[in-house]
Amino acid sequence: MRLNALIVEDEYLAREELTYLVEKHSTINIVAAFDDGLDAFKFLQSNKVDIVFLDINVPSIDGMLLARNIAQFSHKPQIVFTTAYKEYAVDAFELEAVDYLLKPLNEQRIIGLLAKLQARAQEKEPPQIATNTRSQSINLMLNNHIHVTAIHDICCAIAHEKVTHVYTAEGCFVAPMTISELMLRLPVSDFFRCHRSYCININNVKEIIPWVNSTYMIKMDHVDQQIPVSRSNLKAFRSLMQL
Repeated sequence: MRLNALIVEDEYLAREELTYLVEKHSTINIVAAFDDGLDAFKFLQSNKVDIVFLDINVPSIDGMLLARNIAQFSHKPQIVFTTAYKEYAVDAFELEAVDYLLKPLNEQRIIGLLAKLQARAQEKEPPQIATNTRSQSINLMLNNHIHVTAIHDICCAIAHEKVTHVYTAEGCFVAPMTISELMLRLPVSDFFRCHRSYCININNVKEIIPWVNSTYMIKMDHVDQQIPVSRSNLKAFRSLMQL
């Protein structure tokens, strides 16, 4: 499957550089390029593409507004932001952008991104049942970069004010949502909220330690701290873990 992409970038040299890098390092087809957000929106209303490389600071409709409109399409292309502005990274995450590339563009970062885009397209062939959570992913943040993470790679999640710290084998990332909102995106077959501030992937439980008041502390793979089981969740935990 050959992917089709659109570039929305008002700087001519930046537009040419991105086109060159995409064509050099991938088989992705650049079907059109626009320097104006409104023109790009009109094009997308009658043409389907798989990827939109989107600058934030473009005329008529800025990149963020354009991305929010694209998110309403029945056919939603993957969005890659290319911008000089760091401060929009969290907004990009909330729009489920694939990546957030800061200018000047780094060729090695581009190569990695293009490989990821093409790999994700290959995973969709043949079509998979939507309930197959092994193929689902979630966007996580680290150092203003968006990391597309397979849901089954999540070991546990810990509430931290209005965001949630998410642990995988690769380290600790940030999900800019509450733990309750995160739980809505996780399969109940694998994830259990053992405490109001903690969620665990039951496949990554390494050790269960008896604790005070007949509760437990849990040791998880790839996480240093122990995780408590609250008394209100104790019965469900025991049943789940066959204790």
